Amino acid sequence: MLPRFYPILDTALLARRGLPMVDTARGILEAGAKILQFRHKEFFSRDVFADAESIAELCRTAGAQFIINDRADIAALLGAGVHVGQEDLTPFQARRVMPHAFIGYSTHNESQLRRAMQEPADYLAVGPVFGTTSKDNPDPVLGLQELARLRTITSRPLVAIGGITRANVAGVLIAGADSVAVISDLYPEDGRIAERVREWILAVNERE
Repeated sequence: MLPRFYPILDTALLARRGLPMVDTARGILEAGAKILQFRHKEFFSRDVFADAESIAELCRTAGAQFIINDRADIAALLGAGVHVGQEDLTPFQARRVMPHAFIGYSTHNESQLRRAMQEPADYLAVGPVFGTTSKDNPDPVLGLQELARLRTITSRPLVAIGGITRANVAGVLIAGADSVAVISDLYPEDGRIAERVREWILAVNERE
């Protein structure tokens, strides 16, 4: 079952905030997260791989699903799942690298969502639901009404992403999202990541 709270460890954001990657992941997991995505959009150096390897072990210890963004090859090396986008390997292609892995697939509109339903993905992501600063060139904002309409198109587990905060998450869940992916609102300015994670888990579970 896909956890309702889906935190994303964005390495570029962590670097801007001066947050250590492995320690931040540890804080997220110790606070109760049951899935964690490692999002690294730059060169995958040995040092970055070493951090990802450490986080994979933390996830195994915590009983949490570890997901690598974009890179099926790295995910296969780490025994992780993979989340692919519209410009990455398709889920069909990723399955050739990792036949039994947990695979997610990003979509941004109805036509992409309908095509994605033909792919062997375990869950589909849709967004941005709201305006987001986590992407340099974001896709058009969907809004809650469009999210609710897209929900009727597929029975696959649906992860909403893009500008989701503790203030607006209730509407996202009411619109039909099974899970909410969180980047920016996961990292408070005061650095109290574990407390923020607990707030998020409480916020999403109030809708059950």
